[in-house]
Amino acid sequence: MVSYFPDQHLAWHETMDLHELVALSWVGLIKLKKTYREVQDPELRHLYGFSIQSLEHHLRELTAFYPAAPRVSAETSMEPYGAFAFQAGDLLALAKTAVRSYAIAITETATPALRQVLLKQMVASVHWHEMVYNYMYSRGLYPSYNLNQLLEGDLRNVHQALSMPY
Repeated sequence: MVSYFPDQHLAWHETMDLHELVALSWVGLIKLKKTYREVQDPELRHLYGFSIQSLEHHLRELTAFYPAAPRVSAETSMEPYGAFAFQAGDLLALAKTAVRSYAIAITETATPALRQVLLKQMVASVHWHEMVYNYMYSRGLYPSYNLNQLLEGDLRNVHQALSMPY
């Protein structure tokens, strides 16, 4: 059990960072579990198993903080979605990671021509992320303006990922 002051809650910004880590982790966990049986190399298979166990442990630790997340209204309920929600979330995580990776690469680049290409591609990745986000939001897959639904969806997805065999 996580120890925190019962009369306090997580800050809004750390709640959102927590959500981002949890969302990225459950998507990764499902991907690893879906491909685990296909891995033929014993050492790589061991690494997959280690990664699965690590992500499961991390998700259990992180979701223990969810009761301390700020709540804005009475509990609401979100309908569970099928595989397309996972696929869209995976695509969103990939687009978001691309934006972050380009930003880091730009700060490390000394060659002006390469920096220009990276900047152009980062802007394209931002547009890509926007397209995927809008797709998810318009279908109720990413309730970004309802913190309760967002966190409830995280917990449902984590439960699904943790209970999935590999």
